[in-house]
Amino acid sequence: MSKRISAKYKIDRRVGENIWGRPKSPVNKREYKPGMHGQRRGGKLSDFGQQLMAKQKLKGYYGNISEKQFSKIYETAARAKGNTAENLIGLLECRLDAIVYRAKFVPTVFAARQFVNHGHVLVNGRRTNIPSFRCKPGDVIEIREKSKNMALVLEALQLPERDIPDYVDVDAKKMTATFLRVPEFSEVPYAATMEPNLVVEYYAS
Repeated sequence: MSKRISAKYKIDRRVGENIWGRPKSPVNKREYKPGMHGQRRGGKLSDFGQQLMAKQKLKGYYGNISEKQFSKIYETAARAKGNTAENLIGLLECRLDAIVYRAKFVPTVFAARQFVNHGHVLVNGRRTNIPSFRCKPGDVIEIREKSKNMALVLEALQLPERDIPDYVDVDAKKMTATFLRVPEFSEVPYAATMEPNLVVEYYAS
C-alpha cells in the first residue's frame, strides 16, 4: 500500500494539475501550489525543473511509485530496442495495478495497488498480489469470486469519468479483463499532459 494513499490530492496540488481527472481534485478549485506562499510561486521553470516536474507527475500518476522502482523501470526501457519514452510508458501500462485501474475494477490507481496487494486479483487463474507484476499481451486479469461483490468494485465499474482504453478488453459481467497489447503513448488516456521525453532527458542528463 502506498505511503501516499492518504495524501494523493497533494500530488495534484504539487504539480498544479488534476492528473487523474477526478471531480474532487483540489486543483479544480485552487490551481496554485500548496503552502503559505503557494499563490506567489509561479516563476518559469528551468529545463531541469521541467524535466523533474515531468518525472514527478508521471511517477505520481502510477500511484507515486518509489524513486528506486521508477528508475529501474526507466533503465529497463532504456536497454530495450526502440524509443525509450515509448518503452517507458509501455512498461508502466503493463503493470498489474495499472491494468486493474484501466479496467475500472477500482476507482483510483492507489486503490488498485491495495486491491492487488490484498489478493483480490487473479492473472491467468493464479492469485497474484504483486502490483508491479508485468503482464503480457493475452494475459487475463480477473477479480476473485469472493471479491466481486465488494462495494469498491461495483461503484468503480459505474464511474462515468473514465473510459476503458482499446488495449484492455473488459467483460464487466464476468469482471475479467484481457490485456490485448502494449500501448503506444498516444493511446494512453491520461487526463493531464504527460511528457515522457522530458523524463528520459532527466535520467539521461
